[in-house]
Amino acid sequence: MIEYGHFIGGKRVAGTSGRKQDVMQPMDGSVRGTVALASQAELRAAVENAKAAQPKWAATNPQRRVRVLMKFLELVARDYDELADILAREHGKTIADARGDIQRGLEVVEVCIGAPHMMKGEYTDGAGPGIDVYSMRQPLGVVAGITPFNFPAMIPLWKIAPAIACGNAFILKPSERDPGVPLRIAELFIEAGLPEGVLNVVNGDKEVVDAILDDPDIKAIGFVGSTPIAHYIYSRGTASGKRVQCFGGAKNHMIIMPDADMDQTVDALIGAGYGSAGERCMAISV
Repeated sequence: MIEYGHFIGGKRVAGTSGRKQDVMQPMDGSVRGTVALASQAELRAAVENAKAAQPKWAATNPQRRVRVLMKFLELVARDYDELADILAREHGKTIADARGDIQRGLEVVEVCIGAPHMMKGEYTDGAGPGIDVYSMRQPLGVVAGITPFNFPAMIPLWKIAPAIACGNAFILKPSERDPGVPLRIAELFIEAGLPEGVLNVVNGDKEVVDAILDDPDIKAIGFVGSTPIAHYIYSRGTASGKRVQCFGGAKNHMIIMPDADMDQTVDALIGAGYGSAGERCMAISV
């Protein structure tokens, strides 16, 4: 029986709240393990850890920061089969879909290797009489991501890579239903050379989400999930003065044109609507 806690300060730590939840293995309905559900105090400890680590990381030049991402890509290639197995067992995807989940996350990491160029500011000479204008891109500090059950590798990596490439420290609150891959990703980042505390993973439910939304030291939040929860997170987070980015209820629309090949269209429609049990944004629901 696996006991998942949190990842704080560069290592796995046990939960202290006393609250836990089962982690299921959908392929056979068995209980794979338990995951600790963090308290507000545990979230606060992770934020303090991240806050202490962030200034030195921000002072590291972007070229050196993205070298950590490059090494991370190498380590994921080494451990791809292990990650896909964990993901498939906790989410229920096939191994092929699990590998695709990981790959889509890695593609964003690859894009972020260009951060030294993309983070360059701008300079305008003579914007007005005797006036020059320039812009600078600087990290916010500690930022957070709240990510869903359906893509436990892809969406956390979409949040983590840009945040740390830009010099922020990151708090990840993944889905408590499949925590294994996010915790393993955090370990691989440390192995790749990321300083302790720059990436912390805090597992939990609504209690820790509310703590993230209200914490004064978390400057921005990225969320992916259902539309009602997106409304909740956006309204409460922005009320606390945070930058909040929410993607809610992403499902594709499909329009069948009069000249469509109906056999091919029906085949594509069934695959889109029911592939991955409909648990992906490509699922056709409209």
